[in-house]
Amino acid sequence: MTATQATKFDELIQHSDVPVLVDFYADWCGPCHMLAPILKDLKQSWGDRIRLIKVDTEAQPDIAGRYQISGIPTLIMFKNGQIVHRTSGVMPLARLQTEYGKYL
Repeated sequence: MTATQATKFDELIQHSDVPVLVDFYADWCGPCHMLAPILKDLKQSWGDRIRLIKVDTEAQPDIAGRYQISGIPTLIMFKNGQIVHRTSGVMPLARLQTEYGKYL
């Protein structure tokens, strides 16, 4: 990972005016592929109330290491630059909305 990628990531989570949900994934991960359309539906239902970004743990191991990502998929929500919630694994849309909706 380049310093520019890390800087851009840090800027996104620190300076976003809405909560940022980060999806830590890898291309080879089956559950990650299962979660992708659920996250797309989540983004559609919440619209501009949230920013969703994906971090490939293989391509950006420094960011994954910084947040101690040991299993994927892992979702971390940041609000005002701080972690407010974290989950691992695939879950249905309704549960994601319940788990993370209270931080919007």
